[in-house]
Amino acid sequence: MVDVTSIEALRQSVGKCQEACDPIALAPARHLAATFDRGDADLVEGGALPPGWHWLYFLDAPATALLGPDGRTVPQGFLPDTGLPRRMWASGSFVFHGALRLGGQARSTMTIADITQKQGRSGALVFITTQHLVHQDDRLVVEEQRNLVFREAEQPGETPRHDEAPRDGTWQRTVMPDPVLLFRFSALTFNAHRIHYDSTYCREVEGYPGLVVHGPMLALLMLDLLGRECPGRAVRRFDYRAASPLFAGEPFTVAGRESAEGAAELWVAGSRGQLATAATATFA
Repeated sequence: MVDVTSIEALRQSVGKCQEACDPIALAPARHLAATFDRGDADLVEGGALPPGWHWLYFLDAPATALLGPDGRTVPQGFLPDTGLPRRMWASGSFVFHGALRLGGQARSTMTIADITQKQGRSGALVFITTQHLVHQDDRLVVEEQRNLVFREAEQPGETPRHDEAPRDGTWQRTVMPDPVLLFRFSALTFNAHRIHYDSTYCREVEGYPGLVVHGPMLALLMLDLLGRECPGRAVRRFDYRAASPLFAGEPFTVAGRESAEGAAELWVAGSRGQLATAATATFA
């Protein structure tokens, strides 16, 4: 039985805030463009950073000695220790008020907005919601909400539930998530979570069959698909949620379609047609 920290103790962290300032440097954006197999001719000093790519900046960088066994969680760090071993990116949203400009300084403010505890099919779940405000030149550019879920390890005989992904996408792109792709994305986001590079840890500790594809990468690939298929149309709002994990070595499809005037639906489908991530977008 996992010793889950009491919700009352966890909720003492609600309202906690931290701030980071970073130059929106050109090199990380060009490196992500290469990782996503897209051109970088539009990535120039003073130009617009693609939506969602602020995840390349304001990175948490704890000392290696402070990291927990999963390589990601920092006990007694900014986020409280839930006492649960599996950490997953559940969902999130963006509101884009404009574009971050490459080469300029920007400031990010992160606040713990809520902490809740639930009981799922596999046991206890703790959700931590954080809000992020990104300013550049004293102007709010991005509002973001992230929802992380912490859960118990997979139980013997547990069978994950899968929803079927839509099959009528107007736009589609197939991606093969090999270990090199996962490594490059982990490096660009300074993400040391072992589920993305340590296959032995995945199988023996967290019960996954292989390396796990990053949830944030799937969200950015859906935004990237919008940029490829709808050039010149600015995204105003983007909401996404994870449905089931994907693993290295199994190709997945990033797909979407216009759902109404000024809006689009997007999703990521696994190799067996299962829904991995779903999203909605509204254009400015």
